[in-house]
Amino acid sequence: MNQEKVAALEKKINHDYGNIAGIVILKDGTTCYEHYFNECTPDSRIHVYSVTKSIVSLLIGIAMDKGYIKSIDQKVLDFFPDYTVRRRERTIQQVTLRHLLTMTAPYKYKLFTPYIKYFTSDNSVQFTLDLLGGRGEIGNFRYTPLIGPDILSGILVKATGQSVLEFATENVFSPMGITVERNVIFHNKKEQLAFNQAKHISGWVADQAGINTAGWGLSLSPVDMAKIGLLYLNNGKWGDTQVVSTSWIEESTREHSRWKKVNLPYGYLWWIVDDKEHACAAMGDGGNVIYFNKKNRIVVSIASFFKPRVKDRIELIKEHIEPIFS
Repeated sequence: MNQEKVAALEKKINHDYGNIAGIVILKDGTTCYEHYFNECTPDSRIHVYSVTKSIVSLLIGIAMDKGYIKSIDQKVLDFFPDYTVRRRERTIQQVTLRHLLTMTAPYKYKLFTPYIKYFTSDNSVQFTLDLLGGRGEIGNFRYTPLIGPDILSGILVKATGQSVLEFATENVFSPMGITVERNVIFHNKKEQLAFNQAKHISGWVADQAGINTAGWGLSLSPVDMAKIGLLYLNNGKWGDTQVVSTSWIEESTREHSRWKKVNLPYGYLWWIVDDKEHACAAMGDGGNVIYFNKKNRIVVSIASFFKPRVKDRIELIKEHIEPIFS
């Protein structure tokens, strides 16, 4: 490792990527770089925003492996038999887990996303189910940052009989030495804003009904994030334990849909960065990233505090990190 190049990298990060909290880089499963910024430490836990989605994808795969979910082509409403479908509302009845995982489910809201109502709702799953369907066409890519993925949390709870955090702790976090201490429930907007900038809150946001969020709300350390990347790099295996099936890793990290506006292929809540190198990423607001590249046998995790319109982290990885550490 060229120390001059590393020093130049850190100078660039401090100048152009000033909201980064920490970076961990693994090569062939070994830590070759770990550094923290903005007064963060290895004990810091940062809200990773939409990286949460990719963790939920992992949990869906484990639920499939264990037989809790029979198929991702199951209808969403199969898991909510008591849900009352409104008259003439047929689209929602055709939506499957696959549509949720690939961001190809339609929703009733269009130009104005009802974030205030969502954040003040006592039951985010019920709230989101009421918005699912409408006149949109099933199969068209529509990225839903917050309102949409929570249905997957509801499905996990219905299928496993556990909370999402309990299921994740038993099957992923504890076996892999990842720390997520508790549910985080907000009582007001001030608490939510504080969580977004916090360094030492270890948890997973849940609504008043105790359902963990699926599109955002998980806090992790850069080391914990890198462990998830390594799990995917090693085809679902952690040490001698097969945490999730290799088939799920392969299936969930190949292209199933595409965001044509930015020409980005999408798997099951994972972005496909380079199909030839089998490079994929979990990406969240502010520049939170778990990146793995199977060809180069490298994992990069970047935890960042929220800041609007940040510079592209994938560009940082491809142009400034991989050339040094690959």
